Amino acid sequence: MTRPAIERVRGVYVLVDDDPRWRNDVRAQLEGALSGGAAVVQLRLKHLGDGDALSLAREARRRAHEAGALLFVNDRFDLALLAGADGVHLGQDDLAPERLPADARARLLVGLSTHTLEQVRESRARPVDYVAFGPVFGTASKTSEYAPRGLDRLREAVALAGRPLVAIGGISAANAPDVRACGAVAAALISAIADASDPAEATRYLGALLLGSPPGRS
Repeated sequence: MTRPAIERVRGVYVLVDDDPRWRNDVRAQLEGALSGGAAVVQLRLKHLGDGDALSLAREARRRAHEAGALLFVNDRFDLALLAGADGVHLGQDDLAPERLPADARARLLVGLSTHTLEQVRESRARPVDYVAFGPVFGTASKTSEYAPRGLDRLREAVALAGRPLVAIGGISAANAPDVRACGAVAAALISAIADASDPAEATRYLGALLLGSPPGRS
């Protein structure tokens, strides 16, 4: 059964990443994404200790809700629960969605990364609310064993998923309209925001492209 909040996963879905290589630190990414109108932010915290991660997650939850956005936490349902986040996003090698405790499943939306059509097909029978599919294009943001899937495969994945699908991997202003045309409800962005000279403006512009109303750009 579709849960109503999943309808808010649309347009720009920003992965806020604490990797120190980015031009913008994690708070600048978060504030830029929310100021620019991102519908969803996901905390991807691989470098912070548990205490700092929880403090940031609680701050992000407060800011996201003030901005009318959803907050997801990457991998860690325990951190998502403690912070009062809206959801958790799981990878193929993380805890299986079926193994989430019942109270976590009741309180959290659950996203799942997929990389092949077979994984998308299998996800239809799994307790998840949306799937992410990619990498659609080549990307340096995240190491992947999978070659770029391309737009044709993305279109097939959207048709197969049976639930909202978020595209991820190498999405930029140049290809965002093509991603939207394939039927993805949202695009997950990392470097397009983390490395932007103005994260808020980049979020705003990409959101307009993904929702079909590109503005002028200064």
